[in-house]
Amino acid sequence: MPGRLPTKADFPSSVNLSVTPAPSAQQPTNILILLHGLGDTNASFTRLGQQLNLPETACIAVQAPAPLPFDLGGFHWGDDMIFDQNMGEMDMDTGFKASTRLVLDKVVREGLVGKCGYRPREIVIFGFGQGGMVSLQAAAELEGEELGGVVSIGGKLSSSLSLKTKKSRTPVLICRASRASAVTDSAVSKLKDAFEFVEIKDWKKNGDGMPSNRDEMLPIMQFFAHRLRSTKGVPAGSVELN
Repeated sequence: MPGRLPTKADFPSSVNLSVTPAPSAQQPTNILILLHGLGDTNASFTRLGQQLNLPETACIAVQAPAPLPFDLGGFHWGDDMIFDQNMGEMDMDTGFKASTRLVLDKVVREGLVGKCGYRPREIVIFGFGQGGMVSLQAAAELEGEELGGVVSIGGKLSSSLSLKTKKSRTPVLICRASRASAVTDSAVSKLKDAFEFVEIKDWKKNGDGMPSNRDEMLPIMQFFAHRLRSTKGVPAGSVELN
């Protein structure tokens, strides 16, 4: 039996999230967790879940727990907030222990598995930037089981994360810019030391960003097609790209 549609009541009140049901009131056989980037809120990823419109897949857009300082608006996933004076921007990698516990323990283990009846294999996480880093760390720290998959856009494993002796079997898709990406070749090496199955897609652009055209979206939809399950005998991610 597949799990039931989650509601906000299945998660602690301290976790700010939205739930988008599967299309056409279908029973969800998959959960897609969406984690936004540094300085954003979950509102944009709630819309993303609605736009993806993946069959038999409910989307949960989680908001990062820590607000940006100085009334800047938006939230971040880091354990700290450090401004890099050399780069003239906020440091994206400040550790993600608290956010990983929020996503892995509160959302995945307690809410989706414990209360809603899903198995980890039926849960896929999609994250951008810092959200991608949290997605990867949550998958790497899930011992003994695998998630349905992780898609990280411009996000790497945190430099502070110690690798386990046994690689995670959660499949990972990394999408990065061909120039000036936060996911460097050394970051890819660490990913391959942490996960058995890592696919890298280089987008011909300068700097990491969300997919902006069909060619950039295609590998993500192909990943969903392989990893999302369906009760109808076809991949749940098999949707037509306009």
